[in-house]
Amino acid sequence: MAGFAKLIEAIKAATRDLPLAEAIDHVIEATGLADYYRADKDGADRLENLNELVNAAALFSEESEENTLDAFLAHAALEAGEHQASAGHDALQLMTVHAAKGLEFHAVFITGLEEGLFPHEQSAHEENGLEEERRLMYVAITRARRRLYLSHAQSRMLHGQIRYSLPSRFLDELPEQVLMHLNRRSDPGYPSSVQQPAVAYGTKRPTQAGNDTGYKVGQSVAHAKFGTGIIIDFEGRGADARVQVKFREAGTKWLALAYAKLSAV
Repeated sequence: MAGFAKLIEAIKAATRDLPLAEAIDHVIEATGLADYYRADKDGADRLENLNELVNAAALFSEESEENTLDAFLAHAALEAGEHQASAGHDALQLMTVHAAKGLEFHAVFITGLEEGLFPHEQSAHEENGLEEERRLMYVAITRARRRLYLSHAQSRMLHGQIRYSLPSRFLDELPEQVLMHLNRRSDPGYPSSVQQPAVAYGTKRPTQAGNDTGYKVGQSVAHAKFGTGIIIDFEGRGADARVQVKFREAGTKWLALAYAKLSAV
């Protein structure tokens, strides 16, 4: 009990001046919750739940004038039972792909079709992991009787910070002739009907590249050796400008624009 009391006092002192989302993130790490679920072979879902808690705190900080832990917990308690459909009422059914096996619906929405999310980033490190994700994609697609909507986000809040994502490779594997694109890009950096993402509380918006480079954060590019990727950061100007690109296969790399010969996608 003495050790537990000491831990609580240390957490209180460390988080006293931190923004809400950073304070919750610190608690998750300091208590050992994150390490516990990282060591558990079935703990990935729990880790994602903890990340969503940090995301929810960051959004609450942006939208609420009372940026305290007590206010956030009170808000979460009120929201927990809100907007739930009663028995017999028409409602959208939100479920995992696993839970949807054996069911069919007239219209199905598959969201989060991004590299690292679907397929999940851990699938690349597991034997036959990617093939299992591909089978799950097949299950999800075949739940639809009449209409199937596929969507992905160019940026997503993860662990309280904005992250830029590449579209899922599963989208590339679908026959182009059966697809109808509802939101084509007119701007090289962002879809025409989508504004730049808001900045999470306590984070900085990535600086946009100047006009002398012709590139900016969030823009999709192609490299002769590394393939397609998305610009997630940059530094310098003119001949000294460098960009950090998150490639689908090659990972994240810093490239000098004067030599990289990138092309917009």
